[in-house]
Amino acid sequence: MRRGALLWLVLLAAYATTLGVDATPRERYSVPEAHRLLTAKSLAEDRSLELSDEYAARDWAAFSARPLVPTVPPRDGRLIEPQGIGFALLTAPAYALGGPRGVEVLCAGLLALAFALSAALARRLVPDPWATRAALVAGLSPPALAGATTIAPASAAAALVTGAALLALRVRDDPRLGAAARAAGLVALLPWLGVRFLAPGGVVLVALARWLRRRQRGVTGLVAVEVLLSSAVALISVNERLFGGLVPSAAEPGAAPGGAAGVEDAAELLGRVPALLGALVGRDAGLLRWAPVLALAGVSLWLLARSRRDRVALALPERIQVEVSTTLFAATAAAGLAAAALAAPSLRGPWLVPGDVLAVLPVAGALAAWGLRNAPRTGVALAVLTLAGSAWLVLGVHLGNDAGLAPPSGPLPWGGLEALLPPL
Repeated sequence: MRRGALLWLVLLAAYATTLGVDATPRERYSVPEAHRLLTAKSLAEDRSLELSDEYAARDWAAFSARPLVPTVPPRDGRLIEPQGIGFALLTAPAYALGGPRGVEVLCAGLLALAFALSAALARRLVPDPWATRAALVAGLSPPALAGATTIAPASAAAALVTGAALLALRVRDDPRLGAAARAAGLVALLPWLGVRFLAPGGVVLVALARWLRRRQRGVTGLVAVEVLLSSAVALISVNERLFGGLVPSAAEPGAAPGGAAGVEDAAELLGRVPALLGALVGRDAGLLRWAPVLALAGVSLWLLARSRRDRVALALPERIQVEVSTTLFAATAAAGLAAAALAAPSLRGPWLVPGDVLAVLPVAGALAAWGLRNAPRTGVALAVLTLAGSAWLVLGVHLGNDAGLAPPSGPLPWGGLEALLPPL
C-alpha cells in the first residue's frame, strides 16, 4: 500500500508539469475537450445535460478561442451532446470545485492511480524492483504525460480496466463473491465512459467467468454477470431516452445503427485494419515510437511462448501464475489497442498515440515487467530512450514550443532510431 501511494504521488507530480499546457498550437483545449467541459459545466451549475443555455450564453468561450458548434441538432427540444453520460457525471464535481483545472487534476489522478495498480499487476509476474520500475517508466512515458491532463475518459477507463484485471486475478486465487462482484462492477462502468472501452473490459470479464466456472463457483459467476447486465440495461435505457439509440452516437446526424465505434459498415471497418499495425509500430502515431520501453512486452510474450513450449510449470508450479497473468495482460492490451485503432477515424490528431490507447497503457506496462527482468540491459536502454523523450516533451512545452502537447515536429532525441519504424 505504501509503495503504491508513493508511486501515485510521484506520477501525479510528473503529470502536474503538463497542467495548463496548450493541447494544440495556440489552443488551450482541443475541440472535443471543450465540448466535454461545456457539458461538465452545465451539470455542475445547472444540474442538467441540456446545453441550449450554455450555447446561447457563449459559455464555450472560456474553453475555446474559436466558436464551438453543437455536435448534434436538438432532439425533442433538448440539446444534449453525445459524449457519454458517465464521463460527464464523473467530471462535474471536479468542475464545480476547480473549474477546468480541477477536471485536469482529476484525470491526472485517475491515470496515476491506474499506474499504481499497474505495479501491483506487474508483481504477479516479477518481484520488486522490476515491477515498480516497469510501471514507473510506462507511467512517465510521453503518451502518459501527454494524456494525463487531457480531458477525456481514457484515464478513468485505464483505472477501471487495471483495477478489474487485478481483482479478477485475486478471484482466481480465492474465488470470493465480493471480489468477483467488484471486478464485474468495474467492467460494468466502462461502457458508461464509452462503448469502445468494453473491448479490454470484456477480456477481463471472460477470464473471470472462466476461472469461476473451473472452480465450480457458478453462483458467484452468475452474480458477476448480473452486475454487468443490470448496468447494461440501465445504460441502454438512459441512451434511448437521451439520444434515441443504444449508444450516444445514435444522436449524430446520419448515424448508422452499428455506429458505436464510429464505423458505418464492414467495408469501412476493414479499411481501418491497417491502422492496428500503425497504432503499434507506426512512425507517426505508433505506441513503440513514443514509448520504446513497451517493446519489452514483446520480450514477455516470447518468454511466455518459451515457458509453455518447455512446460516449465510442470517443474515450477508457481510459473503457472506468471503464464496466466501474462496471457491476461496481453489479451487485454491487444483488445484495447485494437478498439482504439479501429474506433479512431485517423491515427493523427491532437495526441501522440490514439487517445483511447491510454486505457490499456498501464496493463501494457505491467506486461513489460517480465521482459525488463529477463533483459535488464536492453530494458535500461529502452527506459532511457523513453524517459529522454518524456524530458524532451516536457521541456519543450515549457521552453517555447508553440505546439503544446500536440505531436511535436522535427527529429526526436533518439538519434534517428524512429526512422526504422514503418511509415504507417
